[in-house]
Amino acid sequence: MSTASQAALADFKEQILQAKQQQTILRIAGGQTKNWYGNALQGYPLLTKSYQGILDYEPEELVITVCAGTPLEEVELALNHHDQMLAFEPPHFGALTTIGGMIAAGLAGPGRGHYGGIRDFVLGCKIMDGRGDILSFGGKVMKNVAGYDVSRLLPSSLGTLALLLEVSLKVLPKPVASATIQVPMNQAKAITLMNTWASQPLPLSASTWQGDETSGTLSIRLSGAQAAVRSAQAKLLTTPDAKILDPEMANQFWLMMREQTQDFFINHEQTDLWRFAVNPLSPPLPLPGNQCIEWLGGQRWFLGQLGAEQAKQIALAHGGHATLFKSLNKPNRGVFTQLQDQALTAPLAPIVQRLRSTFDPDSVFQTGRMP
Repeated sequence: MSTASQAALADFKEQILQAKQQQTILRIAGGQTKNWYGNALQGYPLLTKSYQGILDYEPEELVITVCAGTPLEEVELALNHHDQMLAFEPPHFGALTTIGGMIAAGLAGPGRGHYGGIRDFVLGCKIMDGRGDILSFGGKVMKNVAGYDVSRLLPSSLGTLALLLEVSLKVLPKPVASATIQVPMNQAKAITLMNTWASQPLPLSASTWQGDETSGTLSIRLSGAQAAVRSAQAKLLTTPDAKILDPEMANQFWLMMREQTQDFFINHEQTDLWRFAVNPLSPPLPLPGNQCIEWLGGQRWFLGQLGAEQAKQIALAHGGHATLFKSLNKPNRGVFTQLQDQALTAPLAPIVQRLRSTFDPDSVFQTGRMP
C-alpha cells in the first residue's frame, strides 16, 4: 500500500473518531455528483477521493478491485481496453463520479432489467465502520461466499451504513453486436410486448417506452453474438411500423437514457420527477401526462406534481415503492417509501436498524439521507 493510501486511511479513522467523540455526523462524499439524491444533506463531508486507484484487475477472471475514491470514468476506461464493461450501466451524472458514490447510490442504467443491478455484481468489499475499524467481507470470486451478503448491503445505502474503502466487482465482456428497434405503440401494449419478448430466447439487453396516455414509442436493444442479433432483429422488424435505429443514433439514445439527458428527463426542471419501482407486469399507472418505462416495466418515471402519500399508495397497489427522485422543492424527509410501509419489506426494517447499530453504534454516519 502506498504512503498516500496509508495517510488517507489514517485521516478517515481520525475523522470518524473525532466525530464519535464530539457526537457529530459525517456525510460520506465522493465526487458529489448526486447531492440531489435522497433526503436533505446533513453532516460534515468526509471526502473519499484521496483513496483511489485500481488495486487489481484480472480480465481473464472478469473481476476488478477498486478503491472507493476512484473515478468511475477511469474504471470504465480500463475495462474498455479489454472489451469489458459494468453491465448494469451505472449513470455518471457528471465526470467526477466515483466508484464509492456509484455503490452508495445503487443506481443502474438501461441494462439493469436484463443483466441485474449493482448488488448482483458486488463480490466483496472492505469498509471502515463507525469505530474506525477496517472490516473485509466477501472475496474476488463468486464461489467465495463468506460474508457475501454483507457486501451486497452497501449498494443503495447512501453512505449511512459504513465507509466503503474498496470493492471487488464482477465485469462482463462487451457484446460483439447490437441493434435497436423502435416501434410506435401505446403504453399497455408496450408493457405486454416487452415481457412477451423477454420470455423468448431473444438477446434483449435494454428496453424503454416513452409517451403519454394515448401514444408513445417502444425502444428495444438487442446485444450479443452477430448471428443472434441478426435473427432477433429480423423477428422484431416484423412488428407493424417497426424500424431499426442507426447504430450511432442508437448508442447516443441509450447513453442519454443512462445519463437522463433525454428531453423527458430534462423537463423535470419545471416539475417533480418520480420513480416507481413496481411489478413489471403491472398495467399503466393511473397517472396523467408523460411517462417513461424501463426494465421491462419494472421502473417507471413520472413527471408531475404528486403528494408523497398518493405516490406511495400508487406504488404499493402495484407491488412496489416510490421515490421522489428529483424536485426543486424536495422535502427534508419522505423522499423514499419506508420499509415498514410495505408488507414484503416490513420485516427488514428492524434488521436494517440492527445492522446500523452494529456497524455504526454511535450514529456517526446517520445523516438521515436514507430512512
